[in-house]
Amino acid sequence: MNFRVGHGYDVHRFAKDRKLILGGTEIPYEMGLDGHSDADVLVHAIMDSLLGAAALGDIGMHFPDNDNSYKGADSMKLLERVCKIIKEKGYSISNIDATVIAQQPKLRPYIDIMRGKIAGVLGIGVSDVSIKATTEERLGFTGRLEGISAHCVALIFNDGR
Repeated sequence: MNFRVGHGYDVHRFAKDRKLILGGTEIPYEMGLDGHSDADVLVHAIMDSLLGAAALGDIGMHFPDNDNSYKGADSMKLLERVCKIIKEKGYSISNIDATVIAQQPKLRPYIDIMRGKIAGVLGIGVSDVSIKATTEERLGFTGRLEGISAHCVALIFNDGR
């Protein structure tokens, strides 16, 4: 069996008059995230980790922000497409481990919902999706409430069939 690891990172600044979408879940908050799509920073990090594990580039290559067909796009739909791309190359997803860095809002009440939605799209068990949330103790841009970032590590495999 051939195992491969990929790392993804994404960041978006806060913006007024936008919904805050993380892990395909709308989070009640006074601001959303700025971006060409729905700016789901968590799902973007997951997509980059999966594409990176398969050495297939990044989300900017597959879904460029200068392509208006992706304006306002639902990142969960893009994640479905990434999953299909990975599978077409003969890979299966073993697990993902993601961390969202946000001073505000508190995300703990939404993590299990996000895990379920992401697991459903990826076709893996909820126990194979780890999502954690942390602050940076008021340090850096996330600590100053300027935005949110996310990291993700993904393990994929090809069993040679």
